[in-house]
Amino acid sequence: MLIFLALAVSCKKDDSEGDNEDPTIITVGRDYLYTIMQKWYYWYDLMPTVTKGDYKDPYELLEAMRYKKLDKWSFVADYAEFTAEMEGTFVGHGFRIGVDDSGKARIAMIYEKSPLHKDYEVSRGWIVKSINGTDIAPILSAGNTTAYNDVIGESKAGVTNTFVFEKPDGSELTVSSTKASFTVNSVLVYDTLHLSSGVTGHLVFESFIEPSEQELANAFSYFSANNVNNIIVDLRYNTGGYLYIAQELASYIAGNSIEGKTFAELSYNDKNQDQNIIYPFITTSYPLTISKMVVITTRSTASASEAVMNGLKPFVDIVSIGDTTNGKPVGMNGWTVGETYYIWPITFKIVNDSNEGDYFGGIAPNQIQSDDITHDFSDRNEACLKDAISYLETGSFSGKGAVSFKKSAQYSEKPSWMDNAFVREKDK
Repeated sequence: MLIFLALAVSCKKDDSEGDNEDPTIITVGRDYLYTIMQKWYYWYDLMPTVTKGDYKDPYELLEAMRYKKLDKWSFVADYAEFTAEMEGTFVGHGFRIGVDDSGKARIAMIYEKSPLHKDYEVSRGWIVKSINGTDIAPILSAGNTTAYNDVIGESKAGVTNTFVFEKPDGSELTVSSTKASFTVNSVLVYDTLHLSSGVTGHLVFESFIEPSEQELANAFSYFSANNVNNIIVDLRYNTGGYLYIAQELASYIAGNSIEGKTFAELSYNDKNQDQNIIYPFITTSYPLTISKMVVITTRSTASASEAVMNGLKPFVDIVSIGDTTNGKPVGMNGWTVGETYYIWPITFKIVNDSNEGDYFGGIAPNQIQSDDITHDFSDRNEACLKDAISYLETGSFSGKGAVSFKKSAQYSEKPSWMDNAFVREKDK
């Protein structure tokens, strides 16, 4: 049994999923899901009444049983796909693409081992003029996933696309790039900013997955060696992941002085109160001593990311910039059905040391600011980073509340279920 903290929009199964699976495994998966939901589902007493035999597989049954008023996240995943994702294995071009305020498609995020970045140095902020001769911006603006997938092709190694980019200097670059399998970097950036208020650590963190543990250790070793006294943590695209990684990140930031205090308390339904558990702040090798923390957030900031913010709230002076977070103060345990399915229902709620939680409406920012995809993450003209620096240097925001958030149409190659908070058995 595992525990997960991420923001999955309700996962829709492709019509072809399961078509070639053993009918026995499909039935076993469906029936096992039904049993799990009856005992472990956090809202088991609010589930619709269903007859499991009316549904052909666990994907359909979960959708029927889910308490839709609150639960946007429970899902069933393919075992191999889920395992690969959490190990950091990725297949694709490795980017997130969005539309800026002027209607131009731009790279919003890209992994460092993506062939596009590794071979051509494609970075956040580059304009995507076309893909295979098609202007992709109107498709993204319309939210037409089908049309986008028709242009970009299947998510498998070997698929080649031709891109025309406009670089920051105004020159054009045409490249043919082939989707590949590679290991992602969950820490997109770590650096320091030398401000009038002192040395500030700057961390852009994209997901709480297995490789994150070493990546965060490297980042905080660097921060500790450079004596940072404030920190900016950019979680704008961090949809969640393993809770033990969230515990480690929060512990690095809080420092060792509050070791043993409650970072997150997990409460299960009334059938499983013996499973309730406290995740404490732990001792780390590179603890910080900070006076202020700024977090950059969007609606994609979810679950494990929100748990870090909520868990640190009683102990650290935190302000946030951007948009309201997703609003997922709950998490899930996982069960496997052979090596075919991973079942992830919501099983617990999360509160901090002050018993604060229930932020289903999301965590509102102190300063509203749009996701400025026209600039790279470390560019001091990037709108959110610029506001963060201003706050750290002056203690306030200029024109607070005057900026209206503008939601950028964006597309990520990550699977939809990668928006959660997961707990692993070895964590308990």
